[in-house]
Amino acid sequence: MSEQQSAAPAWEQRFRAARVTLPDWAEDAPERALYVSNATGTYEVYAWDRSTDQHRQVTDRPNGTTDAELSPDGEWIWWFDDTDGDEFGVWRRRPFPTGPATAATGSDGTQGADGAGRARGTDEEAVPGVPAAYSAGLAIGRDGAVVVGTSTDDDGTAVYLRRPGGTEVERLYQHPEYGSVGDLSYDSALLAIEHTEHGDAMHSALRVVRVSDGSTVAELDEVTGRRNPCGVTCLGFAPADGDTRLLVAHQRRGRWEPMLWDVATGAETELALRDEQGREFPGDLSAQWRPGARALLVEHEYEARSELFSYDLERGELVRLDTPRGTVAGATARPDGTVEFLWSCAAEPPAVRSTAGTVVLRAAGPVPPGSVPVEDAWVEGPGGRVHALVQRPNGQGPFPTVFEIHGGPTHHDSDSFAAGPAAWLDHGFAVVRVNYRGSTGYGQAWTDALSERIGLIELEDIGAVRDWAVASGLADPSRLVLSGGSWGGYLTLLGLGTQPDSWTLGLAAVPVADYLTAYADEMEALKSLDRTLFGGTPEEVPDRWHASSPLTYVEQVKAPVYISAGVNDPRCPIRQIENYVERLEQLGKVHEVYRYDAGHGSLVVDERIKQLRLEIDFALRHLPAREG
Repeated sequence: MSEQQSAAPAWEQRFRAARVTLPDWAEDAPERALYVSNATGTYEVYAWDRSTDQHRQVTDRPNGTTDAELSPDGEWIWWFDDTDGDEFGVWRRRPFPTGPATAATGSDGTQGADGAGRARGTDEEAVPGVPAAYSAGLAIGRDGAVVVGTSTDDDGTAVYLRRPGGTEVERLYQHPEYGSVGDLSYDSALLAIEHTEHGDAMHSALRVVRVSDGSTVAELDEVTGRRNPCGVTCLGFAPADGDTRLLVAHQRRGRWEPMLWDVATGAETELALRDEQGREFPGDLSAQWRPGARALLVEHEYEARSELFSYDLERGELVRLDTPRGTVAGATARPDGTVEFLWSCAAEPPAVRSTAGTVVLRAAGPVPPGSVPVEDAWVEGPGGRVHALVQRPNGQGPFPTVFEIHGGPTHHDSDSFAAGPAAWLDHGFAVVRVNYRGSTGYGQAWTDALSERIGLIELEDIGAVRDWAVASGLADPSRLVLSGGSWGGYLTLLGLGTQPDSWTLGLAAVPVADYLTAYADEMEALKSLDRTLFGGTPEEVPDRWHASSPLTYVEQVKAPVYISAGVNDPRCPIRQIENYVERLEQLGKVHEVYRYDAGHGSLVVDERIKQLRLEIDFALRHLPAREG
């Protein structure tokens, strides 16, 4: 970090400090790994040769790169190439960089990502013949077979196959509804496809087909013909020759749980996992195969935190792994028996740790300043108890308070390190994050409660937490900021219109603002989700769409509004935001708009800092001073 960076305020240092994601390693070459880092100021892909501890930057694009995968033999790095963040593109590949680092590159394995050498090589289109599209998954076989999933408005979901040693591609699957590539079996004979052919994009089904001819081997559909639909999702084929077991997650008991499904025989083995006291786990459970296919690495996610376990399939034994209280944002079981995981909590920055008790990978340079721990708040809402995460700044309340609303909507805020909330705390604001109905991590019923009255349901929960925050003395009712990005930005604009007396100011990043126009322009995968949420298209259920669109209520907005938008955004497209802004101008509402040349957010650190600086400045200019 430069002297100029180190002299920056703490909130900027948190953004500028280099970070790394959990390294992903090649199945047959575990010493070769990939991760993403912002060491250069833009999030890009890095190769890590663990045998020599050399790190090299692989991609270098103005708007950054995050989607990448290693071939099983570790020889090739695949990365997704879109245009200026629009998410529409093709897969490219380049050889994994080898050989010693040179003085010119400055690569030093002990220094993590910072200063890593730029990998030399030529990128090539990985699968010529597959049309440019939105990505719907990728699977690379150990024998060289390649399966690419695509999503477009014209074709819906398509799955393309290039056979080992071949150059031609063939279409293996196509359907108008959204789907994606699940996994290839260890011998590349079978392919799992997640699909929503039944029309319910909230609950996927699974189909396993033969790669040889595309014929169906098995189907797992918990939606069609069921009164209470349940989702299933692919967690991966067993990593062993001739093993036809597929690890899946299901919702048969109202939460996500792992199950073994032998696609050759149809046998299903539900895993009755219990904690040390013999009790069922209350939260969602996910799992992945450990090397050798004799055990699973299990993650339990509940009430905004997570924990790890190892499960021996032969003995049926579940053993807790030692992880601190907080959030595991990814874990992987290594061939040597250790587990590596990316961990953080709200007060402590992230690092890649190991169950061996070491820090495996931390980006070079100063560790970003810590922040304030979260407190848990439980508030009675109209649909049940609502969980909120609260952070208080120094001083005596009531505080100006930012309600930072998460996106998704099927996502949740967690006890993890985040530079954005920490910045508001540094400026004297309390921060409240609400896991409203529709959020994950609280059971299927909580997530599935989001239907038909879209946006209005979430705002009921946010409103209940808002009332609690004011009544408890935490929040100053005259200085309440409603803020969020993506779905959180949508809820911000909708909340300013439907709850105009509750909020002093609104900050909406990449929001849905005019839902009908957004539906017309957005990527096909989101159209499918929206049809499920609303129970039909805008033509079929126009009243629901009208009731849930922020544009419907723009006349009622009283608070100053700040909006930021990416001009290449395929998720919350720019045209529908411009429609909303035009109405704000016509009505003489106080507002400011910032447009930037990227997609659904930015991977450039300076751009992220600029956006948050603009938001903070807007809030400080428009919020009233504290009385007394």
